[in-house]
Amino acid sequence: FIGGALAITGIYLLVTFTPNVPQELTGRQVQNYLVSWPFLVYSILEIIIFCILLYFYKRKAVKHIMVLLMMVALLASLTVIAVKAVSSMIALSVKGKMQLTYSVFYIMTVLMATSCAFQIKFLNQAMHLYEATAVVPINFVFFTTSAIISGVIFYREFQSAALPSVFMFLFGCLLSFLGVIIIARNKKEENLQIPFIDCGHIPGQKLTAKIQPDSHSSCYGTLNKEDDSVKRQS
Repeated sequence: FIGGALAITGIYLLVTFTPNVPQELTGRQVQNYLVSWPFLVYSILEIIIFCILLYFYKRKAVKHIMVLLMMVALLASLTVIAVKAVSSMIALSVKGKMQLTYSVFYIMTVLMATSCAFQIKFLNQAMHLYEATAVVPINFVFFTTSAIISGVIFYREFQSAALPSVFMFLFGCLLSFLGVIIIARNKKEENLQIPFIDCGHIPGQKLTAKIQPDSHSSCYGTLNKEDDSVKRQS
């Protein structure tokens, strides 16, 4: 409950204090954003982190829930950037301002499809290995946080933002990650009790403690007294 409350509060702060700057993106603007130094630095860091996580996932067989969902979140940041660019260029083209002649449109389309496909792969792996009660909130927080941060960096939405808004945004990120850590902490493994029947307490049977010596028989276990005596006589 504490982890969920912190995560929800953090996401609320992220959504509330994210600058909402509606804009129509042209192909030329998207090209300029792609080669801007903030996005290049962000892309390099994201690639390095993703490669490290992928190394542990492939080579070391580390399939912790945080590793899987962090890779999903990193891919989601690219998806959000590509979706916004593609949808904006399509909308402008429909209005009569043709943007489909720019090569960046097709680059963003391929990026969108590829990142979505790998997101589904890692998310399905997490859902297969862990309970949905843990995967859903963690993925929600990671996805939302990465989507907002990538949008802020790529589309420069914080250029005219006030300092209190920036502070509350970062504080929301901190609360979200703290909530995720609490939710995803390792639970104590419960010792499973394997049910068994005590051979000495089967109703209606008088059993000895001897184990059946005949290894060729399809049955095994203890023998009752009558079967044991018959076998001795034979």
